[in-house]
Amino acid sequence: METAYFTTIPQSPVGRLLLTANCKALTGLYFYKNDSSYITRKRSHHVEKVDLALFKEIKAQLEAYFEGQLKEFDIPMKFEGTDFQKKVWNELLTIPFGKTASYLDIAKQIGNAGAVRAVGLTNGKNPISIICPCHRVIGSSGKLTGYGGGLDNKEWLLKHEGAWPLGAQQTSLF
Repeated sequence: METAYFTTIPQSPVGRLLLTANCKALTGLYFYKNDSSYITRKRSHHVEKVDLALFKEIKAQLEAYFEGQLKEFDIPMKFEGTDFQKKVWNELLTIPFGKTASYLDIAKQIGNAGAVRAVGLTNGKNPISIICPCHRVIGSSGKLTGYGGGLDNKEWLLKHEGAWPLGAQQTSLF
């Protein structure tokens, strides 16, 4: 039996977001692009369902996050990817609100310091942006590096969390 996926497109301070989920867990949070094939590329079987109870909870937590009232999400998530990708994405979940880590930090934390590029590629394929905080990963030099939602949104999110610009009050996770 094929899993049913549902979508909704809420507005946020960083633009429209595309949420995808099955009945039990969030499977995607993407920065929505106004491309008619975008949803189809992200999820081949989808039904728009704005009133899904899970979406209501996700939207409530996102709203609290954007209002500065929530620092840690409590959302059931299902990562779909390789074992390596899931390992990296789960490691991203350990980066606290207001902190950053480098791609090298993440590679070391998963026990493979030589996998910096693979970590970077995997970070770029993170299917659950914001909640799985790939925006908290910066270059080893302390510079902002690529972000699927755009560097302006990455900077906005880090400033919102008090993690940017890097300064005396904020240090890297590792």
